[in-house]
Amino acid sequence: MTDALFIEKSWKSPSASKFWVLLVLATIIATAGVIADSTASVIGAMIVAPLMTPILGIALATVLGDRPALLRSVAYVVGGALVVVALAWLIGAIGFNVDDYRTNSQVAGRISPRLIDLMAALATGTVGAFALVRRDISDALPGVAIAISLVPPLAVVGLLLQVGRLTDAAQALLLFGTNVAAIIATGTIVLVLYKVREIAKQSGQVHGGLGKGTIAVICALIVVVLVPLGIGSLNVAYDQLAQRDATPIAQKWADKAGWQVTTVQVVNRQIIVTALGPPPEVEVDSLRVALNDAGFGLEDLVVRLVVGGTRLCPAGGTTCAVPESQ
Repeated sequence: MTDALFIEKSWKSPSASKFWVLLVLATIIATAGVIADSTASVIGAMIVAPLMTPILGIALATVLGDRPALLRSVAYVVGGALVVVALAWLIGAIGFNVDDYRTNSQVAGRISPRLIDLMAALATGTVGAFALVRRDISDALPGVAIAISLVPPLAVVGLLLQVGRLTDAAQALLLFGTNVAAIIATGTIVLVLYKVREIAKQSGQVHGGLGKGTIAVICALIVVVLVPLGIGSLNVAYDQLAQRDATPIAQKWADKAGWQVTTVQVVNRQIIVTALGPPPEVEVDSLRVALNDAGFGLEDLVVRLVVGGTRLCPAGGTTCAVPESQ
């Protein structure tokens, strides 16, 4: 277990070089997948990404009381996260987007973390640790890699920082932090329940105690993310209600011009409407006014015209404009 999870200090070592090469490649795949809005590419990045190794390494080092291994694992997680964000930022800077990823489903799915995401992360972390102590179920590890989202939300952080969406970038970072905290907490619990510490004592691998302070810190990791996730759950509930009420307004607006609304989404209190129809181009300002009259004056509006491009309609106004990047 220590050989599998504790990455060596030297960058030239086999474990370290494997970690960094796979991390860079996973970042490129994930970032390209997010930009292209490709679910298949993002899933591929999840399987390749090696961040699960040092995160579970933190759990194992905690159980064994191995302070050097703990600090090294933490350094790999933090350093790896910074590399992913920086590389995604760079790829985003040379890439192309017309609306700052506002209609990108891969981005939208990672900027609204909820309590249910914590529940999924806790279960996924448990499976990962369980597969670690039970060699007979190691075949479950690819599924664990897909279920837990580590590199993709960091790639989203880098892309959103590049286009100046700081609040949404923070939300994606919260999703990453939630998953990391869940893996560490559940991984530690599973390793303790399987008496890994007692077994390690017999071979002289225990280096320190597993005190109440350590357990308290692990519990605090979960508590720290509960509050923002609770707020996120409330925001998602608001978005769902807003989507229900805004959809008929958008459909009525499109019907008047002989157009058709294909989708209406509300993400982080931003209304995104996709519409298509024949020339002449539909007039967008009237939709902004209609939504204002219906009580949606505080929500930004993004209208994506299949023929005509994207229009941004800021909250509190009555006019829409073409994005500068379009």
